[in-house]
Amino acid sequence: MTYVITQSCCNDAACVDVCPVDCIHPRPDEGGFDDAEMLHIDPRACVDCGACVDVCPAGAIVADHEMTAKDQVFLDIARDHFAEMAVAPRGRPFLAPAAYVAPQEILRVAIVGTGPSACYAALELLRTDGLNVRISMFDRLPVFGGLLRHGVAPDHPDTKRVAEAFERDLSPESVELFLNVEIGRDLSHDDLLRAHHAVIYAAGAAQGRSLGIPGETLSGSCTAADFVGWYNGHPDYAQCAFDLSTHRAVIIGNGNVALDVARILAMPPEHLAASDIAEHARLALTTSRIREIVIVGRGGPAQTAGTTSELLGLASLPDIDVLVEADREHIRPASRKTVLLAELAERKPHPGNRRIVFRYARSPISIEGRARVEGIRLRHYEDVELLDCGLVIASVGCRGIPIANMPFDEKSGTITNIEGRVIGADRAYAVGWMKRGPSGVIGTNKRCSAETIAHLLADFGAGRLEAPPEDAAALRRRVAQRQPNWLGREGWQAIDSFERAAAKGSARTRLKLVDRVDMVRIANGRSVS
Repeated sequence: MTYVITQSCCNDAACVDVCPVDCIHPRPDEGGFDDAEMLHIDPRACVDCGACVDVCPAGAIVADHEMTAKDQVFLDIARDHFAEMAVAPRGRPFLAPAAYVAPQEILRVAIVGTGPSACYAALELLRTDGLNVRISMFDRLPVFGGLLRHGVAPDHPDTKRVAEAFERDLSPESVELFLNVEIGRDLSHDDLLRAHHAVIYAAGAAQGRSLGIPGETLSGSCTAADFVGWYNGHPDYAQCAFDLSTHRAVIIGNGNVALDVARILAMPPEHLAASDIAEHARLALTTSRIREIVIVGRGGPAQTAGTTSELLGLASLPDIDVLVEADREHIRPASRKTVLLAELAERKPHPGNRRIVFRYARSPISIEGRARVEGIRLRHYEDVELLDCGLVIASVGCRGIPIANMPFDEKSGTITNIEGRVIGADRAYAVGWMKRGPSGVIGTNKRCSAETIAHLLADFGAGRLEAPPEDAAALRRRVAQRQPNWLGREGWQAIDSFERAAAKGSARTRLKLVDRVDMVRIANGRSVS
């Protein structure tokens, strides 16, 4: 028997650490790890110990005899991976915190954000041998989880389980939460340094990038960040309205976020019954008249940015036609992804089904319409075509939002830094998308955070981090003065419990609160208005 890593792999690599026979690859210290779509277990070397199953935060590892028919392909992918695998080159090394010799004083660190990169940074500190550390985690929203709550698609519950693992490992004895507190508005960087040796910025990349073409301001044009925030119940986007009465929607970009958006638009609402999709989005989707979603890519099929596992998931959806508009002979089957796309190019539509159509070698020129979107012009080689549609969603990446008095690179949309050390700010560090831009999957943040923490600890050991003049009690007083409605761990747990209880009696995992005022009321033991 062997174990198999399936679609919900988040590249956390905790499984790599516990494998007694080194059969899970790529490892974080191997070339290719940062760009890997997922990890794989070598079926020839697996000894059936099950250690990887116990530590996987996403529940992505199953025994081969327990796999569903849908998961069988992941065993085939693993076999292909190891059949082609040569000795992998080592990745770029970084100072390992495990080798660190800590000073006797308690290290106090503020982390801005509560998403995956923030949590991995905190865990890297907490797991450093010989280090006595206290961490304060801040989030401008009243809820914990960042991207895991508001970015991961609602029909991917296994991936969302990573947030539960983070909460379990970030003990209240070492980590204090300050939710509903915005750094740069309620507290400044200098305010944080009064009570901490260092500040780590892990605020992510919350702003969608625009296409930079005429017509983007028309009603019916938006970014994927807007749409994802809407269906995931992000308070900043919950009041958005999207006209779903159109026959066709167009998504520019073909990465995993684009595939998520297409899937949510195409799925019959009853298929989301067991998800945590925001209730307002679920209700809106029940009346959707969209029958076709066109996914537009600038390159050819080989340049499709979505991962193989997500494409497989999309292609296996019942009663939805997933089609590729390209001749099979023009798709070189050089990888499992392109083989799949070549197979989809031969599929024929079924009358009555909703369809998702991949179109390639097209660049958007302009969005057309008077008061709202009526179509989009696309350049296809030397030709220009007008595609009728009522909804255009730009899924071409995202960028960080500048934080007051923090150096910011407008071009990359990141805090200015070198390997996580912020340039031009006192005792400031960065992790995750705010450090490197929006790349990789959830587990990619683990290595990214380890690099930053290694530099932070080197600075602490060398005496370059000034001891803070104030203690934790002074910090709490300052937070309460600046933001009386701040929430701690108990407040978040009250919100979490309320949402889960509200879903009882249904297949839903939770009914999300989407209004900040309601969140604060529930956290304080009051009913929602």
